[in-house]
Order: sequence, then C-alpha cells, then structure tokens
Amino acid sequence: MESLLLLFLLFTKHLLLDFKWQTPYMWKNKGTYGHPGGILHAGLHALVTVHILCYFTTAGVILAIGIAEFLIHYHMDWFKMSYNKKKGWGPTTHEEFWFLTGIDQWVHALTYLLIALVVMEVP
Repeated sequence: MESLLLLFLLFTKHLLLDFKWQTPYMWKNKGTYGHPGGILHAGLHALVTVHILCYFTTAGVILAIGIAEFLIHYHMDWFKMSYNKKKGWGPTTHEEFWFLTGIDQWVHALTYLLIALVVMEVP
C-alpha cells in the first residue's frame, strides 16, 4: 500500500509541475541546453520528489534519487524540445510531435516506477 501512495504522490506532482505550474519561461526554453528555464523546471521536479521521499526512505537514497530524477527529467525534456524543433514538428502540424510527447511522458512514468521500486527495496 505504501508503494501505491508513493506512486500517487509522484504522479500527482508530475501532473501539477508539468501541466499546471510550468511557466512559458520554462517550456519555451527547455530545448536550449543549459538554459535556466529548463534547469528550473527539472530542478523543481527533483526538489518536490525529494520532499515526498522524506516520508519514505533515508537521506542517502533521497539524494541519489533526487539527482537521478533531475538528470533524467532535464535530458528527456531537452531532447523532446530540441528534436521537435530540429524536425520542425509542432502540435498542429505533425503527429510525430504527439508521439514524441507520449515518449516523454512514458519516460517520466518509468522513472517514477523505478523510484518506487528502489524505495520499496531499500531497508
């Protein structure tokens, strides 16, 4: 039951940070590697995940997961945005844009499943 609560919290965090509280400054700049907008977005994801994990595991595990989530989230978002731009894909022009958006969300979901697996396996 604890793993389901953890997944619920991680997916709720994702919904809010990716779709409700992500600002134009963040999403417009995620395709430029190293831009503060993309770093801020991924950093917020990692920060809220770290906060959630405080209720589930130890400091060392929390730190490792926070860093890993930041790196995975940042690079997936950067790849999605830069590849769409390189190909000229947009939400109203190419269906590939939506498939790549789906891959992006799938990678984030797999990240949360992996986080839950790690947290539930650590004593």
